[in-house]
This record gives sequence, C-alpha cells and structure tokens, in this order.
Amino acid sequence: MTERRAILSGSTFEEQIGYARAVVDGDWVHVSGTTGFDYTTMTISDDVVEQAEQCLRNIEAALAEAKCTFADVVRVRYLLPDREDFEPCWPVLRRRFGEVRPAATMLMCGLADPRMKIEIEVYARRATGE
Repeated sequence: MTERRAILSGSTFEEQIGYARAVVDGDWVHVSGTTGFDYTTMTISDDVVEQAEQCLRNIEAALAEAKCTFADVVRVRYLLPDREDFEPCWPVLRRRFGEVRPAATMLMCGLADPRMKIEIEVYARRATGE
C-alpha cells in the first residue's frame, strides 16, 4: 500500500481553507502553492524578492519533513499577479534550482490576498522511497 500523509506548516490558511502544505504519496511529494508569509508570525514582506525567499524557506521546510530536498524537485510553478515582479526574483530562484533544473512554468494570475506578490508550487520525487 502506498504511503499518503499530509504535512502541515501551521499556516492559518491551511486550517481556514482545508488543505495541507504538502502531501506525500509514495515517492511523490506535492507541495501546495506557497506564498511569502512567515507562518510562525503570519506576516509578509512588501518586497517580492523577500517574499520569494520566504516562499522557498517554507517549501524547504515541507520538503525536509517529507525527507527530501530541492535536489528532488522535478516541477515548479511560479504564480505572480504582476509579470514585472518575476525577473527580480530570478537570482533567488536560480540559487535553489539552477543545478536541479526542474521543469518550470510562470503564470500571471490573481492571488488570494493582495499582499501576496508570488506563490510557488513544487513537485518532488524522493529518491529512496522513504
């Protein structure tokens, strides 16, 4: 039987909306769209680059709980309300994904809260089936 378990970050959004930060399903790890909120304080920066950095810290914590890392990421989606905000984030994104080279897509769309400037979603595949 395939393992399936939810990973929670403590974000109030998870409780209010009814979802998990990530779901481990066998070797696959599906990380929900993750924004730049610091989930311990539920605060968010006004700066898109700082938000991108916080998104990646939040994702890294979920991946670690699933026993994998950014090296296991095979797919990433970037969601932004303003396409002009994407390029300033490239150096931050390249630091995490430059050697991994996952398949990637950037979509321009509205996000749930007007303070959110970027949301990042990843899929990872654990190498060992832990």
